[in-house]
Amino acid sequence: MRSLRRFVPCLVAALAACASTTIVDSWYDAGYRGGPFKRIMILAVTDQEVARRTFEDTFSAKLRAAGTDAVASYQLLPQSGRTEEPALDAAARRADADGLLMVHLVRVDRQTRVVPGYPAPFYPGYYGYYRAWAAYPDVYTYDIATAEANLFSVASRQLVWGGTTETFNPQSVSRDSAVFADVVIAALAKRGLVPGAK
Repeated sequence: MRSLRRFVPCLVAALAACASTTIVDSWYDAGYRGGPFKRIMILAVTDQEVARRTFEDTFSAKLRAAGTDAVASYQLLPQSGRTEEPALDAAARRADADGLLMVHLVRVDRQTRVVPGYPAPFYPGYYGYYRAWAAYPDVYTYDIATAEANLFSVASRQLVWGGTTETFNPQSVSRDSAVFADVVIAALAKRGLVPGAK
């Protein structure tokens, strides 16, 4: 029991030191017959200009490394925040993109994990009080960031793939966007929407 009690806090601390992203839900248009996308425009929906540019640049670079041409939307849509559909569509076409990947943060939830304590054996004198800490639980808090990624066909304006992700204990846009991109690109490759193993 003592070894388990020591292991769990160490595990939680190790996880808290890094961010990890997983896809918790996804949807795919089984009727899509367009094949892999050749050039995808990346749009991060946020009012934070630095975060947007960092995310779009990182994701674009990851896509190009995986074999799909990509462009950051801020190069054609410099304004942050909401963009009307005609302007968004025009930007995608100016970019000569056949795909539009839109990503936005849904929410960030603060989570709490309690690791129960275990009864300490009784020791007389002051040493008994020293050992009493073992009976109290350890409490850890961390954040879960939920985001959505949606890939549209520019030609039809229809959704081809959508996914909901969770990122454990996000640290920074520059660090987390790289992990996020890897996870989403792998999911797209699995569906044959970008080059890679299916």
